[in-house]
Amino acid sequence: MIFRNQRSSIKKSNSISKDELVNIYGLNSYEFTQKNKEEIFVCSKSKELDLIELDQLLQTVGWSQRPIRRVKRALDFSILVIGLWRHDDKFPRLIGFARCTGDGILEATVWDVAINPVYQGLGLGKELMKYILKELKNIGIFKVSLFADAEVVSFYKRKGWILEPRGSKCAFWYAK
Repeated sequence: MIFRNQRSSIKKSNSISKDELVNIYGLNSYEFTQKNKEEIFVCSKSKELDLIELDQLLQTVGWSQRPIRRVKRALDFSILVIGLWRHDDKFPRLIGFARCTGDGILEATVWDVAINPVYQGLGLGKELMKYILKELKNIGIFKVSLFADAEVVSFYKRKGWILEPRGSKCAFWYAK
């Protein structure tokens, strides 16, 4: 499991009222902020994604453009779709994303983890992954795999993921 270290710059925020949080982001949303910062971030599995905004986010991180109708189908067939939002009362901005596929019972695979480069290095990817693992655990999934590009494998390794034998592409997480 991913644990917050003592030097973490992330803290739980209570800046948004519970009613407003549920109204904008849906049930089981997770609100947090960086220490000494005013920006509020929210992870949500309930808030509907704007597919154009998602496409822009994915292109920002360097992924090639995907046909929107195929992205919509991929999201429809996913067992968990998570958005990470920079909160704004009028226009929340999608700055992170991930999705999971699987059987919905025993195992899941995390795909397409992305954080807008402007917000990378702030601990938001760690919070996004923590939220994903918590939500998967809530539905009874305790074995999770992911495929990561070589340049981000070290991120997952530092967070407690066990790398596949060659240590280059795939990682596994087992709930305790």
